[in-house]
Amino acid sequence: MTTPDADLDRHWTTVLRWHPYWLLATGTLLSLARPELTPTTGERLATGALVVVALVLQWRWGRRRRGRTGPDTASAAYFALRWAISSALTWLNPFFAFYAATGYIDNNELIPGRRWRKVGAFASSLPLAASQAGGLPFPRAEQWALFAGLLLVNNALLTMIAYFVQHEEERSAARAATIAELERTNTALQRALDDNAALSTQLLIQAREAGIADERRRLAAEIHDTIAQGLTGIITQLQVVANTPDQSAAQEHLNRATDLARHSLGEARRSVRNLAPVGLAHEGLPQALRRMISQWSEQTGVRADLTLTGTAQRLHGEVSATLLRTAQEALSNASKHASASRVGVTLSFMDGEVALDVRDDGRGFDPLTLPARTGTSGFGLDGMRARATRIAGSLTVESEPGYGTAVSARVPLVRYEQE
Repeated sequence: MTTPDADLDRHWTTVLRWHPYWLLATGTLLSLARPELTPTTGERLATGALVVVALVLQWRWGRRRRGRTGPDTASAAYFALRWAISSALTWLNPFFAFYAATGYIDNNELIPGRRWRKVGAFASSLPLAASQAGGLPFPRAEQWALFAGLLLVNNALLTMIAYFVQHEEERSAARAATIAELERTNTALQRALDDNAALSTQLLIQAREAGIADERRRLAAEIHDTIAQGLTGIITQLQVVANTPDQSAAQEHLNRATDLARHSLGEARRSVRNLAPVGLAHEGLPQALRRMISQWSEQTGVRADLTLTGTAQRLHGEVSATLLRTAQEALSNASKHASASRVGVTLSFMDGEVALDVRDDGRGFDPLTLPARTGTSGFGLDGMRARATRIAGSLTVESEPGYGTAVSARVPLVRYEQE
């Protein structure tokens, strides 16, 4: 499929090749139609001879011009010789001015240099103005004045046409440069798109790997918060059974161990299904917290109270699970490390935020020594902080030796939406 520019170039090449023949044939036919303009036999013979010479010249040049890419000395010599023949023919018969007009058409293709092209155009206008004035030689003086006026008008028209042609050529060159720049830009853009596609593929792979790692950390924290703590509680109850001679007390602790085992089993199944904690399956966060705190207090013998501030709202499952697990881990740390006699849990519903605070009156610790104490101890505070961060929340820990510990989690208030 050819482009419009390619079609135009092909047509213009055809015009440049054949227009001298067409214009010479036009002048010849018109001169034959008006034989009185060449009255003598000698003039007619000269006209015929010059027509033959013009044909031979055009044929020879048509063969020689193949493979040429621009104007040079040979093409300028051909232009000058053709002009001389066309001027002589126009002297013999004014209708051959059609053939002299060839200099207007292929001037730029044959003459090198802008200045010499203007000379060639002026030379081509001479036989045309002479033909328009009545043909040489001029029998009356006023024809010379008419010739001068016609010559001036022709060259004025040529100058105006040359100006517009040059302006259009400059515009065409600018358009060609713009198109070339656009093509380079499109090539660079396509290269960038290809690079972006490769980068996107790489990012997807990295995101998938990061998602897998994050899910592994989540499951590890889930196991730590559910099964590991449940097993710890079971071991504690069984140790009490092993060390007490009272059968009724032993049976009570065995029942607690059994309840903890069932609870841990349920949590394990829920974790596998990536669902919320068991306590949240059929109740809201305040009720689940209250029940969990009551169970923890009964198991440890430590007093624990829940305080609710603000208007309670049904939270998104992930938000509720995060806060419930945070409270569960904080209570577990209090029972294992704090030796506290009292724990207070506060759940606060605020504008756009939910806060959970767990405070104990235990022995506390120095937060600066926390990495050394918990570097390999499991998930603990790191797990709580990771859970809060995963839902755009934060977790802070305040503690001082002898003054207890306060764990505060703040997360966005995202309401539960019924599906």
